[in-house]
Order: sequence, then C-alpha cells, then structure tokens
Amino acid sequence: MATQQIKGSKRYRSAVEMTDLTKTYSVEEASALLNKLPKAKFDETVEIYAHLTVDPRKSDQMVRGTLSLPNGSGKTVRVIVFTENPDEAKEAGADEAGLDDLIEKVSGGWTDFDVAIATTSAMKSVRKVARVLGPRGLMPNPKSGTVTDDIPAGIKEVKGGRVEFKMDKTANVAIVVGKRSFTPEQITENAEAAIKALTDAKPQSTTGKFLKSLTLSATMSPGISVDAAPYNKS
Repeated sequence: MATQQIKGSKRYRSAVEMTDLTKTYSVEEASALLNKLPKAKFDETVEIYAHLTVDPRKSDQMVRGTLSLPNGSGKTVRVIVFTENPDEAKEAGADEAGLDDLIEKVSGGWTDFDVAIATTSAMKSVRKVARVLGPRGLMPNPKSGTVTDDIPAGIKEVKGGRVEFKMDKTANVAIVVGKRSFTPEQITENAEAAIKALTDAKPQSTTGKFLKSLTLSATMSPGISVDAAPYNKS
C-alpha cells in the first residue's frame, strides 16, 4: 500500500491508503477497486486518462475522435442546434434551436450548453461565432458528427452517450467513461470502449508503443494505474 505522506481530505487519504500506488491493474481490477473507494457526496465523473508517446507539436500526430459509450456517460447533455427547422430539433430533444436568433445569442457570449450541432447549410452562418465556440471546443465539426442533416439522429447520439476526446498540448487525453454510481462492469465496458477508440485514432506517422500510461480515476479519487501493455499496437 502507499507509504508516502498523503495530503488532502480524510476521505481522500483513506482512498489513497486503499490503493497500491506501485501496482498497475487491469481495467476490470481498476474498476472494481474504484468502486470500493470512499465516495464523495455527489455523483463523481469517472475518466480514463492516457499519456501518449506522440509529439503534440506535429500536426500529423494530433489525436482526437468520438465514441459511443456502451452504457452511456451518465451525464445530462445540453444540446443546441443551428438549423433552419428549429421545431424538428426541439421535438427531437434539443435544449435550444434556431439560426439567426441563436447565433445572435451565442455571439453575445452565451455558452450554457455542452454540445452544438449544425446542419450543413447552417454552417455558413455558424462560422460567424467560431471565435466564441472554437476556443471552448464547441464548434460543430463534421469529423465529430456534429455537422449533420439528420438532426434527430445527431441529438440522440449525443445525448445517449457519445463523447469526444482530444489530446492536449502535453500529449495527454482524458475520456469520460461514466459516473461513480455506475457498476464496475459498466465502467469496465465503457473504459475498454474508450481505450479502443483511442488506439484506433493512433496517427499513421506514429510507430511502436502508443500509450505511455493509462490511469482510471473519479473526480475526487486518486488515480489508479492501468496496465497499458495489452493495448499497445506495434
């Protein structure tokens, strides 16, 4: 077990003492261990963190993608849709929908939503608010499935458990895989799906080991080291 001096709350210290910081676990073992750790008073988000071997300074080694979690993300996703047919979008579950009026609202700084979807024809107008949406990672993008002419399907996918991931400037990626209220089996299935999506996004210019390290953790828990060896492709 951990022998180093531990800082933080009593609950956090207790969680660290239950975790062998010198060991790497399988995803299944890590999920089971996380389930046993003391929980916070709110339903914490669980994420899988990966440190990659790519060079984030090279444009051909950017890593990003999307996946649909088998058991959903457990998160209530607020979706807006830029469309000429707002009634269709609202009937399909959009929290806000419109075009010129919605663009005006966003241009004023309103970003109280998690995902923005746009129809193909609406994108010409949506580019007016790229400076607002882009830095926040909210700009609709065909590659992430948020530019689509099948609005009901797009909303269903986003609200049902589709998550996006993107490598940061230090070659780290964090992917949401559920909530602490999920069962260990649900976390395991989601984490396995996330790792597969991540390895499938390996740049062609990268050879050899891709995943330097993997860690599973919740919002208020210590990180549990996951064995990356089984997932590294040559």
